[in-house]
Amino acid sequence: MKQQRHLGIVTATREVTQARALITDLYRLVDVLNVDIDFREQEAGVTDLARPEYPAVARTMRARRDNLLETISALRQRASRSDVAI
Repeated sequence: MKQQRHLGIVTATREVTQARALITDLYRLVDVLNVDIDFREQEAGVTDLARPEYPAVARTMRARRDNLLETISALRQRASRSDVAI
């Protein structure tokens, strides 16, 4: 029983460590997407999503960025349920 408990703690710690690394990588991707979005908007001279001239590629990158931020949020919630803070 004692060994099983120890393995559970080790597994939870490993999962949290992996989640931290993944979150860090995802934040880097979000930063890259933000730079790319800004570049496309500046290039087109349009920053208003409601305008038809808004670049389609920037709209797609925004959706990807938003999905990554949702993934980061879900990973944080999952890790917090493991009783180990990120």
